[in-house]
Amino acid sequence: MLELVREVLAQQPAWIVGGAVRDRLLGRPVLDLDVACLEPERTARAFARRLGGAPFPLSERHGAWRVAVEDGRTLDFTPLRGSIEEDLATRDFTLNAIAEPAGGGDPVDPFGGVRDLKERTLRAVSPEVFRDDPLRLLRAVRLEDELGFRLEQGTEALVRRDAELVGSPAGERILGELQRLSATGFRRLDALGLLRPLGGSLDRLGERVASPELRLVAVFGEGLLRLPVSNELRRYARCLLRAEPPVDASPRAIHRFRRLTEPWALEALAYLDAEGFLEAVRRARATEPAAPLLRGDELGVPAGPEIGRLLGRIAEERAAGTIATREDALELVRREVTP
Repeated sequence: MLELVREVLAQQPAWIVGGAVRDRLLGRPVLDLDVACLEPERTARAFARRLGGAPFPLSERHGAWRVAVEDGRTLDFTPLRGSIEEDLATRDFTLNAIAEPAGGGDPVDPFGGVRDLKERTLRAVSPEVFRDDPLRLLRAVRLEDELGFRLEQGTEALVRRDAELVGSPAGERILGELQRLSATGFRRLDALGLLRPLGGSLDRLGERVASPELRLVAVFGEGLLRLPVSNELRRYARCLLRAEPPVDASPRAIHRFRRLTEPWALEALAYLDAEGFLEAVRRARATEPAAPLLRGDELGVPAGPEIGRLLGRIAEERAAGTIATREDALELVRREVTP
């Protein structure tokens, strides 16, 4: 994509900016490109024709366009208003305020971003960066977390000053940043005063909370459901939030727990801080029969909720070891339905 950008835009004012320049200088993979140019829509459509991607407006307010490529990479084209130095002055951090001419040449670095990259420092471009876009408060912590950088002292003071603004961006934007944080990142949010305004808490966050989804549930609890999460994440969160630990490690108790929490039983144990039952759950998974003893149409009862109840009873008694054969299951059904 970079070679194509240089080829198409070599003869017009255009600059590669933002994370692509930063990541290349850090030796990180460059997956997405952000290009500042004079005609974003026209340029995006031209690139889409060359790449076979889909162009669409990214921001009608700001005139930005994006081209999504089949392999998941993206090219963003933003309008270049004024000089490149004026454009870079609107960026968030110095390490994102470095530009390279699309046709090749020396980088433009008016705020010392290259120096800050070498010193692994995250520095705001101006005192108003967080008030201009409060999502940058979360981005600051996320970049610290992902890059292993540290906020410059003055920039950290700005974060603390504007911390109460952290909940003002759209929920989709907030969620996008939170999903990328590690446990260390959430602790940093809390230390900077950013977690409380979002309704989060570290009470359930431990090292055992390994996945991004589990971290979100652990930190935000029921509050997570107020964010625009996917249907799958909503089901996952509700499962964990209503879970209760097994009463003991008996096969019956483990079966009942799994019936309410699978396919997320292990995550539910981590959320409940009940990892003493991990091996019991793993053992139950490994020994679970491949097929039921009976199907619903073999129970001899009318269609309705009773079928589900009986199948559940058969599965539980089988897990508990009180029945083992088809005949055992049929006898259990006869006992259950006989007045």
